[in-house]
Amino acid sequence: MNHLTKIAVALAALSIVAPAASHEKHGHESFSAGEPGDPNKPSRTVEVLLNEMDFTPARIEVKRGEQIRFVLRNAGTKDHEFLLATTEENLKHAELMKKHPHMEHDDPNGVRLAPKKSAEILWKFTRAGTFEYSCLIPNHRDDGMIGHVTVK
Repeated sequence: MNHLTKIAVALAALSIVAPAASHEKHGHESFSAGEPGDPNKPSRTVEVLLNEMDFTPARIEVKRGEQIRFVLRNAGTKDHEFLLATTEENLKHAELMKKHPHMEHDDPNGVRLAPKKSAEILWKFTRAGTFEYSCLIPNHRDDGMIGHVTVK
């Protein structure tokens, strides 16, 4: 059973056991873009604004092994997400989000924010490549809520 199938089965079980729940959550066993950061080690802070319908900045460059403290601020009037993964993973997950639009991301690599709220993600980029952060709330990614991290 692949990761997305496991999520779908878990969500189906959740809806049977707790139909009144307002939000579904999920977890990741591994992360393509690196690993959660260590708060006891130095990091560079990058502030990212989540707006309708974009991220500022939309491009970030980091060095492999660098730890980034993302300070995320929802400057918009709608809920938005920041989910750091590969483009392929985010596209697959966006399809799941269309079926479960209230799924929240409160994982080491992602978070959902209400308007005017903020959060932090501490992330260590252990792999070289290009990764993306996007908002997977239905239609937000399609409307341009995508940013890229290039790890050299």
